[in-house]
Amino acid sequence: MSDTALSALTAAAALKKVEAGELEAAEYASAFDQARDDLNACLWRRDESAAPGDGPLSGLPVAIKDIFCTRGVPTTAGSKILAGYVPPYTATAVSKLEAAGATVVSKTNMDEFAMGSSNENSAYGDVLNPWDHARVPGGSSGGSAAAVAGGLAPCALGTDTGGSIRQPAALCGIVGLKPTYGAVSRFGMIAFASSLDQCGPLTRDVFDAALLLLVLEGNDPRDSTSTGIPGGIELPSGGDLQGLRFGVAKGFSDETEGVEPDVAELFRSTLALIEAAGGEIVEIDLPNATHGLSAYYVIAPAEASANLARFDGVRYGLRVDGDENNQRHLGLSRRSSLTQTLGEMYERTRSKGFGAEVKRRIMLGTYALSSGYYDAYYGQAQRVRTKIADDFTTAFTTCDFVVTPTSPSVAFKRGERTQDPLAMYLSDYFTVPMSLAGIPAISIPAGLGSSSGLPVGFQLAGPAFSETRLLSAAHALEAAIGFDGRPG
Repeated sequence: MSDTALSALTAAAALKKVEAGELEAAEYASAFDQARDDLNACLWRRDESAAPGDGPLSGLPVAIKDIFCTRGVPTTAGSKILAGYVPPYTATAVSKLEAAGATVVSKTNMDEFAMGSSNENSAYGDVLNPWDHARVPGGSSGGSAAAVAGGLAPCALGTDTGGSIRQPAALCGIVGLKPTYGAVSRFGMIAFASSLDQCGPLTRDVFDAALLLLVLEGNDPRDSTSTGIPGGIELPSGGDLQGLRFGVAKGFSDETEGVEPDVAELFRSTLALIEAAGGEIVEIDLPNATHGLSAYYVIAPAEASANLARFDGVRYGLRVDGDENNQRHLGLSRRSSLTQTLGEMYERTRSKGFGAEVKRRIMLGTYALSSGYYDAYYGQAQRVRTKIADDFTTAFTTCDFVVTPTSPSVAFKRGERTQDPLAMYLSDYFTVPMSLAGIPAISIPAGLGSSSGLPVGFQLAGPAFSETRLLSAAHALEAAIGFDGRPG
């Protein structure tokens, strides 16, 4: 088969051919080594083919978001402050894929420290959307989404803190799954907001997402928050939506202010497909979901402020020294001089190493945690988070899944929102509440907008650890939608 034909295969289809002896695992993996990256999706690519490992994913090429530590391979988290950093260990999620026989073919570009919704915050340049190079791929896992949609890898790992797997999946026309918080180990995943971060797959279809999750999930003694999925998961196998109830929240759907016409139109048509496939649409109430963004942009920056304090130029990554001579000219004692120089080193390193968005969130988070403001901001945000989680618990007593658009818009033009942080943050309006509640959610392509010709995502969320049922429903709905578009 030609490299083009090989790159068009889903992971499951390719692995089936390998198992049947119709395709060599090494041949399949090497097909992606030659693929041209004109999207700036990859920050590192392997330069030579290696023998595929043994296991159920033998020879499967996987792109890894550059926030996962990989032994002997540079890991930057999209930041200058980690330029040249080569970890001495590998993240558990990556190790699990490799142990199952998968091959890491690239490390993908991303918004710096996973902070962004457009992949314009990377220190290493913008990632381009495969459907339209003038538009963003979404973020922060934009490099992973673009790599899968653009044929650079059949599947990829990303991370989702407030929508960073689901939103780029929607904008690039692929599938993105955020598992239940704790389902997959976070060990070796550079932290942004520790109570929200979760690893998950980006794939061409739902079955491939389930295939990767089957390997990824599980308890890890090196991550005390990981539990795995009780009972594991089962791969989806066709079926319909008969008897399933899908909840649509008033004020949190296609009628929400700011939802573009293409998104609203395809959301409504997908609801009609659900009913045609035997599902029932029910109205639910998520009264506190509209406050999700406000709570998120207190909690996530607060946790980032604490997590990013470790990047000080002392132990690893970028170091910009203070000016000791300048301190001595000021007549300071040696002890004062050294103290001032250390302070200068911290300041210069972080000023040079962190980008504008990271600095903005560190300042927001530090303020929210400061004496006199902690309870008014961080404490209040945590109470709202609890209310949102309670709303979902109540909703799931009357429905099996909650459905929403994934993103209020199709992929927007590069530079369009960079000067308006609030407009950028609103990209995650529909994805943040599920992250705050810690529940699983998946974005699948609903089709191409009639006016834009760009992909639109449809989001399904289920109760905690309901991944098997969620993937089964998404798989059946995917078949009903019948989307098979690829960027031309």
